Amino acid sequence: VQLVESGGGAVQPGGSLRLSCAASGFTFGTYHMTWVRQAPGKGPEWVSRIDTGGGRTYYADSVKGRFTISRDNAKNTLYLQMNSLKPEDTALYHCARGVYTAFEGWTYDYWGQGAQVTVSS
Repeated sequence: VQLVESGGGAVQPGGSLRLSCAASGFTFGTYHMTWVRQAPGKGPEWVSRIDTGGGRTYYADSVKGRFTISRDNAKNTLYLQMNSLKPEDTALYHCARGVYTAFEGWTYDYWGQGAQVTVSS
């Protein structure tokens, strides 16, 4: 399993970025996928999740209305469109593969190395 993020960078407040996550080594279209971010000195924060077909999406309150998660199963790629970026969105953004069990709920068994997003004026 391999997950490789791209598209990070530095942007001013109010700007936009689009992250991509190229997946390989598993049947991408059969897994929920998620974005998780980690700011310096803080623990991981769940950002968004998408179901296998892309029809259902879920967002943290902190990004709802500004971020859009999507996927292209034909290209084995996950996306995160980030608009109206704020300084508090600065973090390393990871894509991760989702696994659900009744005992633990959602867990994320494979993670990419992350894409750095820096929002600053």
